[in-house]
Amino acid sequence: MNREEFVELISRKMKLVRTEQGFSQDKMSEMIGVSKKTLVQIEKGRAMASWTTVIAFCTLFQHSELLSTAIGDDPVYFVRLIANASEGISKEKTLGGKVWWKEIERRGDFRLQQNLISQHFRILDEEHYRWFSSFDKEDALKRLNELSKSQ
Repeated sequence: MNREEFVELISRKMKLVRTEQGFSQDKMSEMIGVSKKTLVQIEKGRAMASWTTVIAFCTLFQHSELLSTAIGDDPVYFVRLIANASEGISKEKTLGGKVWWKEIERRGDFRLQQNLISQHFRILDEEHYRWFSSFDKEDALKRLNELSKSQ
C-alpha cells in the first residue's frame, strides 16, 4: 500500500469512524483541523483528505476498532511506515500476529510475517517485539538474515 492508497482508504473510513466515536461533523472537523465543508466533501467521496489530515485522524483515532481493522495494524505505526520512517522506529511490543498476519519465514528467534490486509512485512522476536517493517519483501528477508546471524 502506498501513500495515495492509504489516503484514499482513510478518506473512505472517516465517516464510519466519526459515527463509531459519536462525533458530529462540526466536532470532527474541529478535531482534525479542516472546515466542516471539507469534511462533508471527504465523507461524500467528492474529495480526498490531505496527508496531514490523515496523520491527524490516525493519531486521534488510533484506538478505533474500525480503523485498526481497515488497516490491519496500529494506525499511527502504519502512518510512520508509509512515511518511510520504519528504520527509525524503536522496537515496540505487538500482539504477535494472532490477527491479520501470516508467517512467511522463521530463522532462529526471529520470524517474518506479512499483513493480510496491507501486505506489508514485519520481523518479530520471540517476545513479539517488532524489529523491522517494510513493504519490500527482499529488504525484509535481508534484515531477517542479518538479525538471525547476530544472535
